[in-house]
Amino acid sequence: MMAEQHPWTRYVALGDSFTEGIGDPEPDSPGGHRGWADRVAEVLAVQTEDFAYANLAIRGRLLQQIVDEQIEPALELRPDLITISAGGNDIIRPGTDPDDVASRLDAAVGRLRADDATVVVFTGPDIGQTPVLGRIRGKVAIYNENVAALALKHDAVLANMWALRELSDPRMWAPDRLHFSPIGHQTIARMVLRALNVENDLDAVVPEPLPKQPWRQARTEDLSWAREYFVPWVLRRIRHQSSGDGITAKRPGF
Repeated sequence: MMAEQHPWTRYVALGDSFTEGIGDPEPDSPGGHRGWADRVAEVLAVQTEDFAYANLAIRGRLLQQIVDEQIEPALELRPDLITISAGGNDIIRPGTDPDDVASRLDAAVGRLRADDATVVVFTGPDIGQTPVLGRIRGKVAIYNENVAALALKHDAVLANMWALRELSDPRMWAPDRLHFSPIGHQTIARMVLRALNVENDLDAVVPEPLPKQPWRQARTEDLSWAREYFVPWVLRRIRHQSSGDGITAKRPGF
């Protein structure tokens, strides 16, 4: 029995590294990364004729940059489905106000909904067990409550990453612990399709239980991670640099 055809034919994805697909390397994909949005588009494409997909996301972008650089180009493509994940890079920076960030996302979603496109918004994942980032768990929770409220206000679809408990498994994360691994992106793609009520045959990934790790080995790995990934991230912030400097969207149009 064939799945019921969904109503969308023109999908545009907006955002930062999460939507660009960082952490899910794929040499044959535009930009060298696949990610959850590509996976969602692949499922949608086989369920309808003449399907088009654009991905304007660029790693490192703050919410205001996404608003300024991506919203109007997206609307010019006249999409009937839009996903926007934005604000994560703002929230992890010291001193940012989650209410202010959410207020600006609220305005952006209102603009995207003006032509009655279906808009999907995302809560942040529960990072309580994540080294360093776990300290801002409460800040993420406040932001998520605001995102849920604006989704209700604008009749947007909520992709609830916080409720996706599978993401607590460290294998769902890339080695940098900031982005998702291929199985993380696959898990998120399945969640987004469920939120859209779209049947799919993407495989559910259920990793085997992790063996217990000696305390000393865990601390050694944490220090190695900090040297390789966290310190360079901090230095880029100090130098006002971005991982997205010089990067262009991998799928700028249909």
